[in-house]
Amino acid sequence: MSKAQYIPSLLGLFRQHGYDGATLSRISEATGLGKASLYHHFPGGKSEMVATVLDYLEQETEIHILQVLRGQGEAPARLQKMCDGISRLYEQGDQPCLQAILLMGSARDVFHAKVEMLLRSWIDAIATLLMAEGLSKDIALQRAENAVLAIQGSLILSQGLNSPAVFQRVVNQLPQQLYQGLDEG
Repeated sequence: MSKAQYIPSLLGLFRQHGYDGATLSRISEATGLGKASLYHHFPGGKSEMVATVLDYLEQETEIHILQVLRGQGEAPARLQKMCDGISRLYEQGDQPCLQAILLMGSARDVFHAKVEMLLRSWIDAIATLLMAEGLSKDIALQRAENAVLAIQGSLILSQGLNSPAVFQRVVNQLPQQLYQGLDEG
């Protein structure tokens, strides 16, 4: 069996317990693998497991968010598709953001560069779309950063309130907010 089949279990585990809280026994329970099998599939240990999950999330982000933003079609429709992809990625707000979780504790130093790259590519793709629609670089970048901030903040608030409604409201309103004023020209 390939290590790719363990990604969903590992993603759920790291989302729930973070890097420091994902003990070997929890990893073994989540994957159904014993210690020897875990190290056979992931010789680099827990760090390799998280790196594998981040690579998976990078691929999902590329396919369902970045390619949509860079693709063809009207900008409002592409922004809506981005939000639909984000909603699926975070299970309509029921799941926290792994990247945010990895910026806390001992994982920060190990995974910060990868998380920063993922966030920057997302911000850049939104800003590029908005600049193509006529916004200045500074305003487009601000809106893109605010969009990612709204999504990430709504995920935290939804988790804290134990209700995905905040996240759902943000992703439903976001395409219109990003495109505000652009349809008047």
